Amino acid sequence: MTGLADRAAGVSRRGWLGVAVMAAPAALIAALCIGTLGLNPLSVVVTLIDQIPGVDVPGGLTGVDARIVTELRLPRVLMAAVVGATLAVAGGAYQGVFRNPLADPYLLGAAAGAGLGATLVIAYAPVRSVGPVGVVALAAFVGALAGVAMAYVLGAAAARAGGSEAVLVLAGIAVASFLSAAQTLVQQSDSEDLRQIYSWILGGLGGARWSDLWLMVPYAAVSVVVLIGAGRALDVLAVGDDEATTLGIRPARVRLIILAAASLGTAAAVSVSGLIGFVGLVVPHVVRRLVGPSYRLILPVSVLVGATFLMMADMVARTVLAPAEIPIGVVTAFVGAPFFAALLRRRGAAT
Repeated sequence: MTGLADRAAGVSRRGWLGVAVMAAPAALIAALCIGTLGLNPLSVVVTLIDQIPGVDVPGGLTGVDARIVTELRLPRVLMAAVVGATLAVAGGAYQGVFRNPLADPYLLGAAAGAGLGATLVIAYAPVRSVGPVGVVALAAFVGALAGVAMAYVLGAAAARAGGSEAVLVLAGIAVASFLSAAQTLVQQSDSEDLRQIYSWILGGLGGARWSDLWLMVPYAAVSVVVLIGAGRALDVLAVGDDEATTLGIRPARVRLIILAAASLGTAAAVSVSGLIGFVGLVVPHVVRRLVGPSYRLILPVSVLVGATFLMMADMVARTVLAPAEIPIGVVTAFVGAPFFAALLRRRGAAT
């Protein structure tokens, strides 16, 4: 009977993987069709196929409608998919490394570092781009990596002095507090740019361009590939460091590689989208409930669910109050905050 139950659970988990695989392209097509100007789904699909080099399919969109899809909506929707996938898999990896279901991609100061970098550029930079690269995005990317590096250096020094693994989390909190204070100081000294700064902090994909997408995709791709490949190592680490060592895994090195990959992806995501909260916290939890505790399934399914979730959130952000837009971070907070509260209540009841 136990064997039958295990096989049934395995079929159910593979079924959820299949649902996630189908949901992502469906969300992409829906996001391309729905907007201030509604478009026919079949025509949109034909138009996308027609963009493939060497393929010529009649019946697609033409004129202004075609340009709306290929030049405005498609880069934005793909950006949402990549950012959502990256934040979700990074959140799952952080939760595995720290063995803490409340961990998210911003735990080690990436958000605070990105916010400070973007704020400095918005307030003081004389130019907004260097060639195809936006200066705000570049500063946010560098700031996010710098924030994580500071937290890791501080945490590693404390650990060598006799601290525990949780010291790294405390180091991240300390660094984030310091960088957030510096950001507040800059905002107070240059209040004229507060609207633009807050707009970036709340997150948004309204300015998505093909050039931004191509610049961040390589970093996101490296992060996603490394983290998905680390699923087995995270499963072993969940058992304990001693058991992992007997199986030939070096826990400290594996954690460093996973944190570096997750932080790289997080930095790339926030550099083009701003600070979009709750994706890296909520999505891995939902996925874990559907596919079980193994990170070999949690991480790849989180990629698909994260992409789907953020594409749909962005569609809501740009259509609910059209032609005005809601910051996408507000939309994800409306979903994530109640989930987070329910999670805390459930954990409290369990104790």
